[in-house]
Amino acid sequence: MAEVLGRSKLVLPWKGRRSVPPSSKRSPSLVAYRRSSSASPCSRPLRSSSLMKSGFYGERLAWGERIREEPVKERVDGLCVKMALCIGKGLKWWEKGVQPNMKEIQSAQDLVDSLVNGGNKLIIVDFFSPGCGGCKALHPKICQFAEMNPEILFLQVNYEEHKSMCYSLNVHVLPFFRFYHGAQGRLCSFSCTNATIKKFKDALAKHSTVRCSLGPAKGLEESELMALASNKDLSFRYTVKSMPVEQLSPVNPQEFIVPASRVSKSKESESKVLVR
Repeated sequence: MAEVLGRSKLVLPWKGRRSVPPSSKRSPSLVAYRRSSSASPCSRPLRSSSLMKSGFYGERLAWGERIREEPVKERVDGLCVKMALCIGKGLKWWEKGVQPNMKEIQSAQDLVDSLVNGGNKLIIVDFFSPGCGGCKALHPKICQFAEMNPEILFLQVNYEEHKSMCYSLNVHVLPFFRFYHGAQGRLCSFSCTNATIKKFKDALAKHSTVRCSLGPAKGLEESELMALASNKDLSFRYTVKSMPVEQLSPVNPQEFIVPASRVSKSKESESKVLVR
């Protein structure tokens, strides 16, 4: 009886599952795979013994050489990429909503060059601090003004990164704004918050009109440039512009001769004042 069973290789039930005779492990066995046209075969086959442990949840099976599991791997790679993008560094509040006509100042030389190269544009310098609640609340409205007025240049100065420069420019209150225009230089300067935004609106309506200024852009005052140059913490150099000496016309010395009568009268008046 035992020999007959060995020759016929019958499958006997064991614990409710089908078992494979030991002799079948030596011979190549069939493998199962999902039908998928877009996937490439996997490198490791799945034997029939492991097939009983893996569930396909009712999907159609086909018998072949290898399992097509590449789509699952692609989905995992895509998920990793999305997770990496989500975990990326977020923008800071003063970097959100920034318009193309808004620029963050990097140094004192950058501020001077931006004002000089602005030409005939209206330039608004915005002094802010990352830890200032009023600056954070006012920032979205400043971005809206910049979007509605693309011809105006907005310069942002971070107070925490440029404290020494702000001290030289006499900026001690935040948020603080200064308006510059061409050869006229600085037009106005003031501090306002979200509650007093009317100051900014009035100054913007007053100075945003089209103007033609003759000559190059003035930028900072000479006293401010000298203060920046004398600041040891800043790598800024400024040379005082020499003013040309005007040629005076020859003066007639007789024009400056005072008559003696006038001199005596002036002395008498001075003595009278002293006596009183």
